[in-house]
Amino acid sequence: MLKEQIRRIAPPGAAALAMGLVLAGSAHAAPDIKALADKNGCFSCHGMQGKLVGPGFAEVAAKYKGDGEAAGKLARKIQEGGKGVWGRIPMPPHPSLKDEEAKQLAAWVLEAG
Repeated sequence: MLKEQIRRIAPPGAAALAMGLVLAGSAHAAPDIKALADKNGCFSCHGMQGKLVGPGFAEVAAKYKGDGEAAGKLARKIQEGGKGVWGRIPMPPHPSLKDEEAKQLAAWVLEAG
């Protein structure tokens, strides 16, 4: 009976339309994160896959794989900078990044692997 009521209320294709809207919203998140990374100079030192000055994002993701605290650690490193983890060249701090932006960048980097 409930299924029949739902069929009468929801027009055909409503579920497909809703799913399409959800997926379309997700598709727009990646360009926003890439723009944030570009704006903050991330691509000046990091490639998606391989090392430029610093490690590639895929290398970072592989290093932190399985670490439940990785997103927080990486967000802090993005904001505070670091040295000695990937070689002699330090990563400069990005103190102007908001906490939420650093967390978004960290999550995006961790998904790169």
